[in-house]
Amino acid sequence: MADTSFPIAAGLGTFERWLSVWVTLAIGAGLLLGNVFPGLFGMLAALEVASVNLPVAVLIWAMVYPMMVGVDFASLIHVGDKPKGLVVTLVVNWLVKPFTMAALGVLFFNHVFAGLIPPDDAQAYLAGVILLGAAPCTAMVFVWSNLTRGDPTYTLVQVSVNDVIMVFAFAPIVALLLGVTDIVVPWNTLLLSVGLYVLLPLLAGYLTRRSLVGKNGEAAVDAFKTRVQPFSIIGLLMTVVLLFGFQGEIILERPLVIALIAVPLLIQSYGIFFLAYGAARAWGIPFNVAAPCALIGTSNFFELAVAVAISLFGLGSGAALATVVGVLVEVPTMLSLVAFANRTQHWFPAEEVE
Repeated sequence: MADTSFPIAAGLGTFERWLSVWVTLAIGAGLLLGNVFPGLFGMLAALEVASVNLPVAVLIWAMVYPMMVGVDFASLIHVGDKPKGLVVTLVVNWLVKPFTMAALGVLFFNHVFAGLIPPDDAQAYLAGVILLGAAPCTAMVFVWSNLTRGDPTYTLVQVSVNDVIMVFAFAPIVALLLGVTDIVVPWNTLLLSVGLYVLLPLLAGYLTRRSLVGKNGEAAVDAFKTRVQPFSIIGLLMTVVLLFGFQGEIILERPLVIALIAVPLLIQSYGIFFLAYGAARAWGIPFNVAAPCALIGTSNFFELAVAVAISLFGLGSGAALATVVGVLVEVPTMLSLVAFANRTQHWFPAEEVE
């Protein structure tokens, strides 16, 4: 019997372990402040250049940049070392997950919940979950992989490959799915968002990493990430405060909307995990590769989804709200799946089956 005593929270810092609690508190603060100081939030909403809200852009960069410093493109030389796990990851992330998320969004927002959600709001929430589904996780994958004792080199390869693909595939996939669901998207704004929140942070992270490694090696990179990580959490929480400040009046009138948005997101998360996990088991992939390859598709790059939703549809949009609900449900969902994976690691071989 495999050892399943690995503590679930071992790889999480205080903020990560209780992220859903902090997000809930930030939601409450946003609702309160938005109703008490509507003029202030109106002023912040007006600070835009080319459909980009400047306060939110700064906060998103605070979230994304530390993650990009952790991406090591030198790891791409190992891309062929464990090809089975990478194949499962890429197929699930780019050929399955965006489309199942769109299908679940249409099913629930346009049909199952049709009597509970106005049609315009339903389309906005649909856009938000599509953005989440098209953005596979970048940073938190390292946490989930660590919690399952995943192969660190393989996890780094996954993240690096996914980030490269994301630069080229995210915008076309989002535009396709939003178009199929009759949501009009300005291509210029979408491409600007990808450049601003993926390409530029990735470039900045690469240059920072190269400079740090040149001075003191990987230890310098780890120390730098430790120093800037609090800014990432603060950026996330402040973004949530702003989003719910703008949404405050609507949410207080219809609090059920949070639970309704969470339903397809939860079904998608568990469904994608078990699809990838089952494929890995059937293909004889070892556990230290199978667990990360399933978890990376399950988790979302919610920072990117939030940023693009704001750029495309506005701070007060239902799309932005839906992406923040994704943040709220992600951590408890992922921890439950990590626990399941650790309990079932004996299902997998110790070495890859040819």
